[in-house]
Amino acid sequence: MRRILIRDLLPFVLCCVPVLAGALIAVALPERAQKFYVNNISQMDRLILGLGICLLAAQLLTSWKALQWRGSGFDARADQWLNNLAQAAEWFPLLGLLGTVAGILQTFSSFKSESNLTTGDIIASYAPAITATASGLLMALVNIFPLWMVMMGRQMITALGGESENFK
Repeated sequence: MRRILIRDLLPFVLCCVPVLAGALIAVALPERAQKFYVNNISQMDRLILGLGICLLAAQLLTSWKALQWRGSGFDARADQWLNNLAQAAEWFPLLGLLGTVAGILQTFSSFKSESNLTTGDIIASYAPAITATASGLLMALVNIFPLWMVMMGRQMITALGGESENFK
């Protein structure tokens, strides 16, 4: 039973951590911020979120493979892939920044012909810039968890399993 818990169940639970972290972050945001984000999602947000979810799925599958105990050690074949995928997560804040700049440029271009703008109009026109920043940061944060999870998870599995014959 201990062998099943440590070798099979624990890697699965560890692979759920990044998804749970992302859900926790989303739930922890104030309700008004959540509604604002959902109501003002842009094409750049869709791009960032789509790429981020695909990258996260690839990392979770690779992480699960990297956490598998193979008799005398962990399956290290996935390590290089996992490192490369984790490095790709560093691009999400830059994509969010690019979306922010594009949103601000879009906002400025809409102001040149109108002279009597209200504060509400100005704030509403900044929505794509703000949501792009949030999308980039969220995807970066969620996508850095899998590599950390594998490093900590391997130590946890080794510590719990030890080098006993029951674990091998």
